[in-house]
Amino acid sequence: MKSLELNTDTLVLHRIMLRIVAAITLSITMYISMSTASAQQTNPFFGHIGKVRYNSGFSMDDYWVWCGSVIKDEKGMYHMFASRWPKKFPFHPTWMVASEIVRAESPTPEGPYTFKEVVLPARGAQYWDGRSTHNPSISKFGDKYILFYMGSTHPFDDPKDASQLSLNSVYATVGRSNKRIGVAIADAVTGPWKRLDKPVLDSKPNTFYSFLTSNPAPLIRKDGSVLMVFKGRAYGQKYPYQSSQKIGIAYAKSIQDTFTVLNNNLPLFADAAYSEFEDPFLWEDKDGLHLLMKDMTSKMTGEHHAGVLFHSKDGVKWTIDKQPKAYSLILQFEDGKEITMGQLERPFVLFENGKPVCMFFATMDGKGGFENGTKSWNIAIPVN
Repeated sequence: MKSLELNTDTLVLHRIMLRIVAAITLSITMYISMSTASAQQTNPFFGHIGKVRYNSGFSMDDYWVWCGSVIKDEKGMYHMFASRWPKKFPFHPTWMVASEIVRAESPTPEGPYTFKEVVLPARGAQYWDGRSTHNPSISKFGDKYILFYMGSTHPFDDPKDASQLSLNSVYATVGRSNKRIGVAIADAVTGPWKRLDKPVLDSKPNTFYSFLTSNPAPLIRKDGSVLMVFKGRAYGQKYPYQSSQKIGIAYAKSIQDTFTVLNNNLPLFADAAYSEFEDPFLWEDKDGLHLLMKDMTSKMTGEHHAGVLFHSKDGVKWTIDKQPKAYSLILQFEDGKEITMGQLERPFVLFENGKPVCMFFATMDGKGGFENGTKSWNIAIPVN
């Protein structure tokens, strides 16, 4: 009897243990599933980009248009700051020597936007930004509108025809090497704009940005300090005398202060495991810092020039999202048609109440490559 009771007790205990193990296994499985789902949901863009209206964004018939950055004013009007340059010249490299920043308006985020004015025109070769202004990034801090941008200059006469602006021309070489990041400030979104007579982020010898600084992606914090991701290139020994594109992060105590680069010795994402990147867009929320960039080689996203998403707590150490691809060059339009864009660059995200509501890209028709496009414009895409 004792043996039977012992065997019965053992069997009951065994069944209880099996139930406990099963419950623990189920809990772990549910936790892993929830954690994985949560991680996958950290990417607010992939799978949430809406359909594109054919008349969305901003374009101009006689100009190449690029680099859209949008802000909503006190009256609910949306203002796009963009780059433009004449179509009588080739797209590339004219933007480095003859671009100007303009402003356009729309009552809705998606547009279409209507041209209003030139914001930062050419102002003479003697100024660091005297020949070209490009890469606008608009923000507001307190009662001031803040416009970070890239500027360049050259000492030559203005080009007269397209044949002067080849990639190996002196215009391209000098215009590229003089690219620097600066800032302009205004009391109203309509200006007038006060431009500084020197850049806020210059090049520096023996660094990854000794040749140029460009692509500013600023984040103005509550205390007025600025954290900014940017693109740099180092000097090279042979034409075009520059390194591949490098990404840096810089800090300034206030908007008009000179920036200090926080990663002087080594660019971000320098490890061989990473791709080459450009066109950063930086923002911050309760979970930390987030960074969108263009994947130049498809190494991170599996698609040439698609968008890749990173996260950070301090701006120096970054981790790639569980779903790295933030957007594709294949866009779905309002009639259901899918179109692969020739180019899809310069991502900018408009946030309202802390949520992304619209993404803006510089885009181009054609099969890809600046030389193959016949039109460029800034496209607006809702985020669902």
